[in-house]
Amino acid sequence: MTAARNRPLFIGLILALLFLGFALDRLGYMSGVRTFVQTALVPLQEATTGVAQNVSAQLEQSQSVQLLQARNAELEALNNKLMVDNVRLRELERENELLRQLLNYTRSNLQFSYQTTTVIGRSIGVDPTNLLYFVYVNVGARDGIAENMPVITDRGLVGRVTAVGPNLAQVLMLIDPASAVNALIQNSRVTGLVRGNIDGTLIMERIPQDAKVNPGDIVLTSGLGGNFPDKLVIGQVTEVVKRDQDMFQTARIRPTVDFGKLETMLIITSFQPVDFEAEILRAQESEN
Repeated sequence: MTAARNRPLFIGLILALLFLGFALDRLGYMSGVRTFVQTALVPLQEATTGVAQNVSAQLEQSQSVQLLQARNAELEALNNKLMVDNVRLRELERENELLRQLLNYTRSNLQFSYQTTTVIGRSIGVDPTNLLYFVYVNVGARDGIAENMPVITDRGLVGRVTAVGPNLAQVLMLIDPASAVNALIQNSRVTGLVRGNIDGTLIMERIPQDAKVNPGDIVLTSGLGGNFPDKLVIGQVTEVVKRDQDMFQTARIRPTVDFGKLETMLIITSFQPVDFEAEILRAQESEN
């Protein structure tokens, strides 16, 4: 009841103060008060402005960080994509270069038909007494591949096919100790037998003692025996061993093919190996 009774009094007092302030302002007495109030409020205004600016700067910085993080994520994703694309392009360039080299070889050696193939696996025996160097390729009987077909690259002889499945084949590499090929020295035309060596090199045996063999000589297949075509590059002589007590001299051969980096190769499909002993036996049997 008291509050309701005093309400008109409060209202009247407020109106009187407003009227007094208006009158004083019209008379010019409020300028000093206004200046004092404004001066007193300056620190508060500055503090308020500083806080507002700080909050605004933090918001802008937070937004900038988020934008930078998003941009960095985009650039990182783009960099990863470009790196993968670059790797693919390099592999395609490498593959195309290998295929171009093989194509140039086939164009220069039109006497044979070829089947391009790619290495899909390797196998190296662990028994030193029976060390086998094999590679597996992605063509087989369905592609016309048969056992004993020669396998080459543009750099030289790799080996021969020793087993065939419907869609793949096994190739015994020239560096295997079980491998052997009749060969000749290109300059002197001296013949011998090249075998694989346990250290991954080649040894040329049965070279006559009086034959002239020098380091740097090129060794080719001779075609003798009928197991391989002639004139396929085997390697280069690096060392000659000649002892008076031996019937033959030997030579160490560095193969021109890098057997540790075989990828794409050629199988000579038109060459038919000849088994001379079987041919002679058949001829004798027919005569009898």
